[in-house]
Amino acid sequence: MRSGLRSSFWFALTTSARALVVARPLGGASASSRSAVGGVRGLAASATEYSLADQVARFARAKEEKNQRYLDMDSVYDGSGFKGKRVLVTGGNRGLGLATVKQLVADGAEVVVVGRKSSDELEALGPSVTVITGVDMCDDAAIAALPERVGAPIDIVINNAGYFPGSAEGETLQDMNFDEQLKQIDVCAVGPLRVSSALYNAGKVSKDGGKIIIVTSQAGSVDWRFTQCPEGGNYGHHMSRAACNIGGVLLALELKKAGVPVVLLHPGFNRTEMTAKYSHIWDIEGAVESSVGAKRVLYESLRASMEQTAKFINCEDGLEIPW
Repeated sequence: MRSGLRSSFWFALTTSARALVVARPLGGASASSRSAVGGVRGLAASATEYSLADQVARFARAKEEKNQRYLDMDSVYDGSGFKGKRVLVTGGNRGLGLATVKQLVADGAEVVVVGRKSSDELEALGPSVTVITGVDMCDDAAIAALPERVGAPIDIVINNAGYFPGSAEGETLQDMNFDEQLKQIDVCAVGPLRVSSALYNAGKVSKDGGKIIIVTSQAGSVDWRFTQCPEGGNYGHHMSRAACNIGGVLLALELKKAGVPVVLLHPGFNRTEMTAKYSHIWDIEGAVESSVGAKRVLYESLRASMEQTAKFINCEDGLEIPW
């Protein structure tokens, strides 16, 4: 399996390095930036408008232009489309995942939460939430048994579970942790494929408008590393997300004939336990509470369609992120 992971990752690198960027202001007008014609997905030659790589600049421009979607998600969010839908969320016992589950309940969805364990907050959400525990994203047997435990087909699968060890921050050539790197790839890249394939192959992804969402990260953009990580390092996190992205694209291409969209979402910068180590830059980079981040993810999940399949979208502004 390690050989396969390495192959997928290096394919992601060589493909993504050729991704080309066009940026625009969040209000919609064109802006000067690098530009070219993209063909990463084998589409007809056309210019694609991408989100800005510089987080500080992106947030500052949103404020300057009073971009309502970026700055006030509550004003544009309408979750009525989730009413009566069955939505499965992995990693929903804390942070962004828990906030997503809470919002789905408020929107009238029937939610199935999958993970290793539950939490008091999950259990307090009432009968509209079913919690399936004992499922590790790296456990083939546990995920193979998942479809039977899920019950009726799922309308929207939200692959949210992730892994980012504290030791990964600042990882350099001098302090590599290969076991942790492989675990990050296993959870963040292979995990969504395990869950999605198990559910789809068992007929648990609804044939009536079923969707698969993969919550990934801008960290998987090779192009953006030149802006955000000019000195390199932090290998495991970035490799796992790049591998996640190429896995999601391949899944989208395979399911295209079945009419099942697969969309990759960067949720934006959220104030969670996982990002607490970056609390000193929360304000300047526009980090939001997880309740807002959840609405951003769900907003894009409702919009997900075959026109967006295989796309990598920044939930902050709705624009694509280059590979």
